[in-house]
Amino acid sequence: MDLHEVMRTTFSCRAWTDDPVDDATVHRLLDVARFAPNGGNRQGWHVIVLKDRATREKLVPLIRPTTAVYVAQQLAGESPWNSVHPSAIDVDAAIAADPDFPGLDKLVDVPVLLVVTVDLSLVASFDKDLSRVGVISGASIYPFVWNILLAARAEGLGGVLTTYLAGREPDAQQVLGLPTHHAIAAMLPIGHPVKQLTRLKRSPVEEFTTVDRFDGPTFTG
Repeated sequence: MDLHEVMRTTFSCRAWTDDPVDDATVHRLLDVARFAPNGGNRQGWHVIVLKDRATREKLVPLIRPTTAVYVAQQLAGESPWNSVHPSAIDVDAAIAADPDFPGLDKLVDVPVLLVVTVDLSLVASFDKDLSRVGVISGASIYPFVWNILLAARAEGLGGVLTTYLAGREPDAQQVLGLPTHHAIAAMLPIGHPVKQLTRLKRSPVEEFTTVDRFDGPTFTG
């Protein structure tokens, strides 16, 4: 599979077969992914390969409150976990409802489960003093995370970039033995997809690209 096909067909996979993925394959994915660009080439990432079932089981109840709020906000017509517009939902009621969330219960049995963290002492957070949620630190970790998923796709595997574990990061740090300066960037379940998708829906370039200014003319090729 060539690079363009991999980029155009890497989908969010949340259903996997029981077929195992061996350690050599996981090592190969990480070996390719490590060449991702990152600030100062400081490579502040750390990957935990979660094999222990008991540890996986401890993480699921930490995730449920976050996904429950996500579902409730989505049903209310809100953009979930929005940092711009305050939510109108009853958070306690949403958590008590404990709705199903795609793929959550499968985390315990998925063939490969990776937790990717970033060492905040090694990344340049140029927006750390702004009065909004910081995003710049992600430039030094998410290219690496996405490389893992692209490498998985090239091997015929499927995964999904999830971030909901960060909703209860202090608790997760204790379960996983993480230092407090390591932030949870992603959790990646990976395996053999039940169904391979080959066509993804995305907006055309003209819908999100302008010239010179945000309100400038549409960019066309």
